Amino acid sequence: MLRKSAPVLALIALVLAIILTPAYANDHIATVNVNLTETRGIGAEVGTVTLKDTQHGLLITPDLENLTPGLHGFHIHQNPACGPGLKQGKPVAGLAAGGHFDPFEVGAHAGPYSAGHLGDLPPLYVSEDGTATMPVLAPRLEVSFVNNRSLMIHKNGDNFSDDPALLGGGGPREACGVIAE
Repeated sequence: MLRKSAPVLALIALVLAIILTPAYANDHIATVNVNLTETRGIGAEVGTVTLKDTQHGLLITPDLENLTPGLHGFHIHQNPACGPGLKQGKPVAGLAAGGHFDPFEVGAHAGPYSAGHLGDLPPLYVSEDGTATMPVLAPRLEVSFVNNRSLMIHKNGDNFSDDPALLGGGGPREACGVIAE
């Protein structure tokens, strides 16, 4: 009797596994239009970034051009805006995006793989010809967490620390896109 019921139990287990396994379908994808930031408004479009949920986290695939070559700080910022803002009475490009996304208010800039805020993404690599196409993975994020936020590319690299420079030394905000819901 046990031999005959084993295949049935295996089939039931397989069906349950399929039903209970999270699906990562097309509705877990967002495409972000990215533009240069300017002190007078939104600059020229430089391409798109695709965000896709995977079982390992958020896969972020850039298709960008006309950026400064090298490694760049890459973050999710709090606000769904990319325009300029005023800081000490002077216009700052991309300031409307607010600070790094930190929904749990941990206040720590510690990189995408540790217990810091959720805004830290792996660095964005821009090749010598100004294009960026190398995907990165943010294991603690998914599309639903970052809807109605902004995706920011800083001019410089990021060391995921506040030492020797605040916010990892990423510097000025070079390009930005709003992650629409």
